[in-house]
Amino acid sequence: MSTDNLTQVPPTHTPDGRKITEVAVGVLVQPDGKFLLAQRPEGKPYAGYWEFPGGKLEAGESVEAALMRELKEELDVTLRTCVPWHTIEHDYPHAYVRLHFCKVTAWDGTLRALEGQDFAWQTLPISVHPVLPATLPVFEWMREETTVS
Repeated sequence: MSTDNLTQVPPTHTPDGRKITEVAVGVLVQPDGKFLLAQRPEGKPYAGYWEFPGGKLEAGESVEAALMRELKEELDVTLRTCVPWHTIEHDYPHAYVRLHFCKVTAWDGTLRALEGQDFAWQTLPISVHPVLPATLPVFEWMREETTVS
């Protein structure tokens, strides 16, 4: 039997046994190129830091389904167009996460901060700080796409 067409399932734990938390992240981009950052609310790890909206996948949930749910819960918008973009892993002191970044270029509804968080439309270089460490690679990917275009 050939294994060429089989999809490799990513590990669920780190080599030292810690659980990997799967996270769907939406990089909402307007037609003018501005992108949305949200500030983590009080009571969460890294409160006050800026990040792209999203959240943990629930059992059996796809990245797109999780992102659709999270954007509705956090910002009261309904996802229309979502394209998988990059996946990275990051080791935070409180959790080891696998972040599935998706570009979101179309949604329905008007953004509302349902969790009391601030949000801001940004361009590079960003004007809000501090930013979550795992968010930083996204800005580099954006720069690379801009220089290629």
